Amino acid sequence: MSALGKLQKVDLRTIWGTESGHFTPWLAQPENIELLSAAIAIDLEVEAQEKNVGPFRADILCKDTTTDSWVLIENQLERTDHTHLGQLLTYAAGLSAVTIIWVAEAFTEEHRATLDWLNEITEERFNFFGLEIELWRIADSPVAPKFNIVSKPNDWSKTVLDAAKRIESGDLSETKQLQQEYWAGLKTHLTEAKSKLRSQKPLPQHWTNFAIGRSHFHLAAVQNTRERRVGVLLVLTGSDAKAHFKLLEADKEKIEQAAHTAFEWRELPDKKESHIVLQLEGADPANRADWSRQHEWLKQTLDLFQRVFASRVKSLDADSYAVDSDMPQAE
Repeated sequence: MSALGKLQKVDLRTIWGTESGHFTPWLAQPENIELLSAAIAIDLEVEAQEKNVGPFRADILCKDTTTDSWVLIENQLERTDHTHLGQLLTYAAGLSAVTIIWVAEAFTEEHRATLDWLNEITEERFNFFGLEIELWRIADSPVAPKFNIVSKPNDWSKTVLDAAKRIESGDLSETKQLQQEYWAGLKTHLTEAKSKLRSQKPLPQHWTNFAIGRSHFHLAAVQNTRERRVGVLLVLTGSDAKAHFKLLEADKEKIEQAAHTAFEWRELPDKKESHIVLQLEGADPANRADWSRQHEWLKQTLDLFQRVFASRVKSLDADSYAVDSDMPQAE
């Protein structure tokens, strides 16, 4: 039997001399922000480094590509302190919806407890994560980073509490309650299947979103009790949505060959969005006995969309459509 290596912990300062000059630029690189994304199950896309937010400068400013909401990352190569906690609260006060990620070498018990308390008392549009960063190696192997979550939002408690308040006030109808339970069931199904799909919180609405790795693109699972069907959509938004749609549509034959199925292509010329769709007919979301089948179809179809569209979406360049199209060019 081969001898096993021994894990050795590495001092952070031997790799990153300073926070702003070394650690922040390292973390902002796509392959490293992906490590953080995997740790917290949120698909992140870096927007800027050292970005002004009120009187402070956020170390890294990101977008959650599933919800298109802001994510602020604050870094420390040392134990957490009150100064950084104050900055995090300032960020939250200045933005209408935000996820805040505090990365540090170590968290004091009082700061971990504070993040837990904030996650309990704030509305669901505010989320606080605390993560400790470690470095490890085996013998002379390259140093490997590891993120450990010490505090995170309790999504289920927040969702249930919010729903209870709405039911008590009469704001949540039976249909809305069913929708929320349906998406909670899908999330449980994905978890039990060990799926890599990252869904948003189960909400009382007819859709739930999933990241696909780029801002202004996401997957949506949808349900329709009146027409008794469920579906999956690739949703294209933003100012370049129509150009991106045309570029994908130009590759329609190859895409559908790769998927072994025909999609429904909805440009929606009168709207700001465009959709690419697959639907399952004869699937009534109100029929709880059929949820297992519907949830498995949604999982497999979402996986299909990820496999077929994720790499294509990331490589799209709207400018190439303007150049290649028959539209007259400005002189």
